[in-house]
Amino acid sequence: MTSNQAAVPGNKPGSLLRNRFFQTIVMSNIFLQIGIWVRNFAILLYVTEQTNNDPIAVSLISVAEFSPIFLFAFIGGTFADRWKPKRTMIWCDLLSAASVAVVLAALVYESWAAVYFATFISAILSQFSAPSSMKLFKQHVPQEQLQGAMGIFQTLMALFMVAGPSLGTIVYQNFGIHVSIAIMGVASLLSALILFRIPQDEEAASPDETKQTTVMTEMVEGLRYVWRSRVLRTMCITFALAGLSGGIAHVMGLFVVTERLGKPKEFLQFMLMMSGFGMLVGGAAVAVIAKKMAPVKMLALALAVCAVGTLGVGYSTNVPFTLALQFMMGMIFPMIHISINTIMLKWSDAAFIGRVSGTLGPMYMGAMVVMMAITGPLKTVLPLTVIYTISAILMVAGTLSLVPLFKQQAPEKAEPAGLSA
Repeated sequence: MTSNQAAVPGNKPGSLLRNRFFQTIVMSNIFLQIGIWVRNFAILLYVTEQTNNDPIAVSLISVAEFSPIFLFAFIGGTFADRWKPKRTMIWCDLLSAASVAVVLAALVYESWAAVYFATFISAILSQFSAPSSMKLFKQHVPQEQLQGAMGIFQTLMALFMVAGPSLGTIVYQNFGIHVSIAIMGVASLLSALILFRIPQDEEAASPDETKQTTVMTEMVEGLRYVWRSRVLRTMCITFALAGLSGGIAHVMGLFVVTERLGKPKEFLQFMLMMSGFGMLVGGAAVAVIAKKMAPVKMLALALAVCAVGTLGVGYSTNVPFTLALQFMMGMIFPMIHISINTIMLKWSDAAFIGRVSGTLGPMYMGAMVVMMAITGPLKTVLPLTVIYTISAILMVAGTLSLVPLFKQQAPEKAEPAGLSA
């Protein structure tokens, strides 16, 4: 079969880049990243102009973007094992493009709040598309190449962290909100067309293979599995605390720029660019650190550094110092990403990895969405420094929650190498 053929030259240099499936996914992801960054930054600038920098309106952008992750991540992960992944990804891109047409029609009639709908629908569809993509990775990419494949995607994400904000700002300032939203629709259509290059979906071994248990039964089994594991149960607490902290920082970045640094809102793009540069550097450094440090300790270290950086950003009025802190926290992000994936891999049975990810992810995103919804109103009664202090304290609490796991040993039977994707 095509997927098996792609897996044969697994150890030859460059064989990953010659993999037809991997080429297709990378091209699709590039188009989607362009559309997402143009849309997100255009919406941010558009909403601030329409509402005169209203913090509640700004926070609602993040709520629209991240609440579907909390609501649909576990459901999407479960259905990814039941639906045909290629077909699912194509339909998600097509529906995303269709939602853009609806939003553009609403904007024509001057209903500016419709921009929230574009972000919300896209985020919902991504919860079904992303796990389907991971399922295809397992089918078409050799296990020994999965880590390299994820590394390339990490680098791609970092590159868009650098270039995306500037791209979104340039498009919005020169062409306006209508063109910015339309670019997302075109990008989704191009992604859908490219995905037709993926080999056809594999058929189930028997018609009843996916009907042995109900969706609800599988979801409950996944929750019970997480609850029975001390490590995974603790990770839920850590994720929730980190999510509460991250919700504040995600929403308040614009106000750090305008209030603490005294810069125009467009300066936010440079803060995000510094984070992107940090991710590029951190991605190279983390490979060395990961060999010398246990994943739980590495995660605790990364969260502790984030706590210090968050506090510094909230109090700093010095532009170079704030940018340096953004760079530092960007460097830490790959450590967080890799340590979390490693922990889930080592302490999860292969049959439950998807549901473990679908449980821990919503814990983080749910807490993040709750705090993003609260932070807007909090900003109207509390100074920015107090809000960032709360964020740092929550991150420290997340760090301390990991301390009891420092001596915990991973069970050997739950370590199927390569399934961290």
